[in-house]
Amino acid sequence: MLTLIASMLAFSLVGSIAPGPVCVVAVAAGAQAGLLRACRYVLGASLGYALMVLLVGVGLLGGLQGQPLVLEMLSWLGAIYLLYLAWRLATARVELLGNHAAAQVPGFWAGALAQWLNPKAWLFSTAGIGLFVSGSAADEQALLLFCILSLLMCLLGVGSWALAGHLMGLHLPGGAAMRCFNRCMALLLVGSVALILLH
Repeated sequence: MLTLIASMLAFSLVGSIAPGPVCVVAVAAGAQAGLLRACRYVLGASLGYALMVLLVGVGLLGGLQGQPLVLEMLSWLGAIYLLYLAWRLATARVELLGNHAAAQVPGFWAGALAQWLNPKAWLFSTAGIGLFVSGSAADEQALLLFCILSLLMCLLGVGSWALAGHLMGLHLPGGAAMRCFNRCMALLLVGSVALILLH
């Protein structure tokens, strides 16, 4: 059992901490609004992902793998939403350092939606279910364990990116530097979308 838990932890942590669109937005949110406000986005992304794992595990979403047209449509919807977030980042009003309360950043629902429109999240959730849950009724405990560990590792992984953004934001010297940082994050997000669509 300990081997299974260790494997699930490692898999879930790699999936959540690997750079991707959700992590880029977490960095930007942490830099712009501080760690506490970015945690709303982190919580939404983590709960959204755990729900996805659960629904894939019980078979409600497993049939999507056999529907390439639906998966392609989800990829395009995700790309549009992520490009919208990139535009919001690039054009965000920059607040003076320390005035995190006035900064506008994606919140809980944006984080949850970003996961559901993130092809990386779909890939890791279906792969994890395939690796750790066989689909038999006896595997309900394995599914529940995998969902809980996925939630915890997503909180840790995406939260680490938000913390990194917060620390970077503390050292940006002023409004112009924050604007430049936001635009760099927006470009990274656009690059992530391009990689997703080309893959």
